[in-house]
Amino acid sequence: MSKSMPPHVVVEWFAQSQRDLPWRIPGISGWQILISEIMLQQTPVSRVLGPWQEWVERWPVPSAMARSSSGEVVRAWGKLGYPRRAMRLHECAGILAEKHGDVVPDDVDTLLSLPGIGDYTARAIVCFAYGQSVPVVDTNVRRVIARAVDGRAQPGPPAKRDLANAERLLPRDSDGGYAATAPTFSAALMELGALVCTAREARCDVCPLEPTCEWVRLGRPAHDGPAKKSQKYEGTDRQARGRLLDVLRGSSGPVERTALDLAWGRDPGQRARALDSLLVDGLIETTDDGLFCLAGEG
Repeated sequence: MSKSMPPHVVVEWFAQSQRDLPWRIPGISGWQILISEIMLQQTPVSRVLGPWQEWVERWPVPSAMARSSSGEVVRAWGKLGYPRRAMRLHECAGILAEKHGDVVPDDVDTLLSLPGIGDYTARAIVCFAYGQSVPVVDTNVRRVIARAVDGRAQPGPPAKRDLANAERLLPRDSDGGYAATAPTFSAALMELGALVCTAREARCDVCPLEPTCEWVRLGRPAHDGPAKKSQKYEGTDRQARGRLLDVLRGSSGPVERTALDLAWGRDPGQRARALDSLLVDGLIETTDDGLFCLAGEG
């Protein structure tokens, strides 16, 4: 890393410009933060707001979700995509209820032992729910650091050094320890990448880091690495899986194979592959009489 950045500038910008998101309200529990972080993986904030509110009202604590079937949770997941996240969250709820007193742990290592929780999610929970001074690195944070500190238009592939780079930017107090604003800085850096220093547009005219940004100083050089591959959805196995799940989510009971066949008629081989993957992932199951249903609802 070639330079640093003024953390107080980012924190002050955040105080004025952060989005009014419900999981940022004081008093929100670690469980509610966990739900938001799982939902926000690869899903825009706008699509998460409604489902998140419904989920925290329906399942205010892990044990409430654990008492529901995994099928109920997948049905409630709706159109958020990547429904295995819902399965892992349901599994996680059972462990939290049974082994952790219905409370989400406040340390990274314990969180990493839970199903569906990776390094980013674990750090986001201890930072945003428990106010711990840990670096939280997502795509937005990596992009801001790449531009403002390293002078590059886009970050390279994710690497272990990303955490160390972010940690070096956390504000310190006069004794060398983390300042009280360190958790806020982590949230602010992420918000800056989501709202201002975005992948689609670098809004340097409204960026608080513009005066000290290394990328701006270098004349905003273009990205010289490989272009990011866009992920298509239309016609993919993922879309086929979604169509099949839609049938089961919309049904009050098990359905016959013909109902699934009608849901994806364009490619029988792809339909069979999608159905098999849903069974392997445990999202759906078959009944004794050969019907199909969401897991736990047979």
